[in-house]
Amino acid sequence: MRKPGHRLRTVLTLVTAAVLGVTGCDAVGGNSPGPSGTGGRPSPKPTPVWDTTPASIAAVGDSITRGFDACSVLADCPEVSWATGTSPEIDSLAVRLLGAAKAAGRSWNLAVSGARMADLPGQMTRAAQRRPELVTVMIGANDACRDTTSAMTSVAEFRTDFQDAMSTLRKALPKTQVYVASVPNLKRLWSQGRTHPMGRQVWKLGICPSMLGDADALDAAATLRRDMVQERVEDYNAVLKEVCAKDKRCRYDGGAVYGYRFGTEQLSRWDLFHPSKDGQARLAEIAYRTVTAKRP
Repeated sequence: MRKPGHRLRTVLTLVTAAVLGVTGCDAVGGNSPGPSGTGGRPSPKPTPVWDTTPASIAAVGDSITRGFDACSVLADCPEVSWATGTSPEIDSLAVRLLGAAKAAGRSWNLAVSGARMADLPGQMTRAAQRRPELVTVMIGANDACRDTTSAMTSVAEFRTDFQDAMSTLRKALPKTQVYVASVPNLKRLWSQGRTHPMGRQVWKLGICPSMLGDADALDAAATLRRDMVQERVEDYNAVLKEVCAKDKRCRYDGGAVYGYRFGTEQLSRWDLFHPSKDGQARLAEIAYRTVTAKRP
C-alpha cells in the first residue's frame, strides 16, 4: 500500500505537467491558435487621420501669405510670411513645425499677390508637385476687394473654385492635410485705418476699393456698400467651413483669422491694410494652434 504523501506528490506532478504542456503550446505556437486575426501579436495602432507634426508644408493663397507690404512699400516679403517665413521675428508655422534648420528646405510659398479663388486650382496643382504633407490656404480677400460690389466673386463661383482646388489636390495627394484660414474682417480693417493719414492716402491708390474707397464717407450709400462687402466675406467663410468639413483631412480655423482684432501695430505702416510683421506673427500663432490641436 502506497503512503498518502506519495500519492499527493504524484497528483501534483501530473497537474504541473499538464499546465506546463498547455502553456508551452501557447508560447511556441504549437496546435493552439492565438487570438482571432492577430496571430498572437497585439494589433498595430491605427494611423491618425490628422498628424499634428507634418514634415513638409506648401502655402497657397494671396498677398497676405506673400508678406506684401510687411517689409517695404508695395513689395512682397515672403521671408516674413506667417506660413513659410524664415525670419526669427515671425516664428512662422513652418519654423514651429519643422524647426528653423529644416523650414527653408521643406516648405514652399506658392501664393501670388492679387490671387483670387479662381486661381487656387492652379496653385494647388503646383503645390501637389512638391508632395507636401500639409497645405495651408489663405485666400478670398481679393474676391471681395474689387472696384465695385457688383464685381465681387459670387458665392456660387467661390464655392465651385474652392471645391475644384480641393479635388485637384485630392486626386494627386489623397492623404495630404489642409489648413484653411478664414478671410479677414475687411470692415474692421477699414475702421482701424480710416483715421490714419497714411492709410487714407495709400488707399486712394486703389487698395480694396469696394471697402476702402471714400474712406471718410459715412453716408447711407457708403455704409450699404461696406455692409455688402462684409456680408460677402462672411458668406465666403461659410463656404470655406462647409467644403473643408467634408474632407476628413482638412481643418478650418473656425473663423479665428476673421475674428482677430488687428490693431495698428498688426497692420502695415505703408498701407494700414495688409498685416505687418507683428500681424504675420499673430497669423502664425493662429495657424499653429489649429494644426496642432488634438481635435479640430
